[in-house]
Amino acid sequence: MTAPQDKLLDPAAFTGRIHLDGQWVEGAGGTLDSIEPATGEVLATVGLAGPADVTRAAESAERAQQEWAALPHPQRAAVLRRAGQLWEQHAEEVIGWNVREVGSIPPFAGFAVHVTAEECFEAAALPSHPLGQVLASAEPRLSYAQRVPVGVVGVISPFNVPLILGIRAVAPALALGNAVLLKPDPRTVVTGGITMVRIFEEAGLPAGLLQLLPGGADIGTAMVEDPRVRVIAFTGSTRAGRSVGESAGRHLKRAHLELGGNSAFIVRPDADVEPAVNLATWGNYLNQGQICMSIGRHIVHESLFDEYVTKLAAKAESMVVGNPATGQVHLGPVIDATQRDRIHAWVQEAVEQGAGLAAGGTYEDLFYRPTVLANPDRDATIFREEVFGPVVSVIPYATDSEAASLAADTPYGLSLGIVTADALAGLELAQRIPTGIVHINDQTVNDEATAPFGGVRTSGTGSRHGGAEASIEAFTETRWITLRREPPQYPL
Repeated sequence: MTAPQDKLLDPAAFTGRIHLDGQWVEGAGGTLDSIEPATGEVLATVGLAGPADVTRAAESAERAQQEWAALPHPQRAAVLRRAGQLWEQHAEEVIGWNVREVGSIPPFAGFAVHVTAEECFEAAALPSHPLGQVLASAEPRLSYAQRVPVGVVGVISPFNVPLILGIRAVAPALALGNAVLLKPDPRTVVTGGITMVRIFEEAGLPAGLLQLLPGGADIGTAMVEDPRVRVIAFTGSTRAGRSVGESAGRHLKRAHLELGGNSAFIVRPDADVEPAVNLATWGNYLNQGQICMSIGRHIVHESLFDEYVTKLAAKAESMVVGNPATGQVHLGPVIDATQRDRIHAWVQEAVEQGAGLAAGGTYEDLFYRPTVLANPDRDATIFREEVFGPVVSVIPYATDSEAASLAADTPYGLSLGIVTADALAGLELAQRIPTGIVHINDQTVNDEATAPFGGVRTSGTGSRHGGAEASIEAFTETRWITLRREPPQYPL
């Protein structure tokens, strides 16, 4: 077993390879360079899977899963606890990859590793969690419901926070007796895939239970269509999630979809502007705004609007943007040029339509300045859609009813933040706005391994990650079982 001081990731072992049935092998999809967005440097060459690899992985995962589920629960729990310890022991190395491959600043990369470890520790309690209940019956029999593993789970994770958004499905699925096929985003395969496989290898997870299948949409499609994969846990855009959900429905399997957001942040007239701006800055610009929960729309009472815009813009202008691997910065790069160009086109469109450019709106290479748009047109793309970049829109409102209407005027429904001196009034306001997550006197970006996480409307299919109940619901099936002392006599 790897000692804490040893390196977790040896490129000689994984370069150009995927992970199937406990072995690092060449994939049918060829190879891809992992590029550091801050510099354009090639960090590693990773393997890509082909659809045939998915079939092979699903077959071996199905075999391995049956033995894994049959193990005494302390043995499964021990693997998850050891995985949590290994994340902590190898934190520095994993943070380094996260900073360079994803573009995260070190504090956020460290937070991601911390949460990833916590997800494993929380999952370690699932094998011994009560997995059923005794039911009332009118017949002379024992009747009960039992939760059983679904079998093989397909996990499709995104580039932006690849550790957290992968482990929150991988860890509970494994803990509950399932096998997992993991498809990380091709841009962050080392952080979001190889690292995870290596941790569980060292933790003693038996071969075949966590298989790595990096690739594009064809791999996701093959996972959804394979009959051995019974549940799909997908995190990504609403557009891609619709496709996954439609395909899963055709194949009569569950898809847990955690999708996009355009979260509102409401500042009521009794709020203190300085703390509100502090909250907003974190919720806006953490990880370059590349978080599904990021604040997209600031809905600020008209009496505070001018002061709020001025102070938020000043905060944005003061922030340092640069390479997080070489200096202390507030924001790193966005993931690639396609993302940057889309962000910039939407900013330019909003300004042309009359929005005030209070801060930012410029970039160098993949480093986009934190941007504040004042009072954009309500039909502007950047106001209505998920930006997934360091850009926010601020609009005024007059009454709580108007604030609720503005906040709810979106197809999304992920997270909501409200700042107010009257927390109960904030909660009453939140009841009028459909979202899966609400934070009163906090910003929209929060995550805990013990809390259910998910959105409504086009933000997803509800809370399917976090906390024992949500995890058990997501990754098990319910079986009804009865026992009688003697067979009944039926009137036939």
